[in-house]
Amino acid sequence: MLKVYLVIMDSQPLKRLYHCTYRLQYHLVIVTKYRRKCITGPMLFRLEEIVRATTKRWEGEVLEFNGEPDHVHLLLELTPRTAPSAFVNNLKTVTSRLIRKEYREHIRRYYWHKPVFWSRSYCIISVGGAPLSVLKQYIEQQEAPE
Repeated sequence: MLKVYLVIMDSQPLKRLYHCTYRLQYHLVIVTKYRRKCITGPMLFRLEEIVRATTKRWEGEVLEFNGEPDHVHLLLELTPRTAPSAFVNNLKTVTSRLIRKEYREHIRRYYWHKPVFWSRSYCIISVGGAPLSVLKQYIEQQEAPE
């Protein structure tokens, strides 16, 4: 089974920092406040631009981006120096501020004069790499010292 694990790892290039080698990928879902269906096509396009620029400033990369009228999905890669919760909070703050500014009249129909856009909650899931069953079996097969 070791060969299966190595094949999976070889097909995914790892990134490096001075002190570590990594590949940290996340699936992030952010929903609008009260799940209001307020995101339009042009807003989604603009959100993607903002998200990509913000993620780049955090030394990360957006691998995929898409959404629906009440939420967005991101597949992203971050460095070990980035705390996912800090990144998500910053991302939500930046996108909310800019979208509310650029689409003020449209957003006002859904949230009146409240300074909101995103819900406080979000879902972030680590993804990528070998399946857990393969990793578990690989670790179980390690030869312990005597």
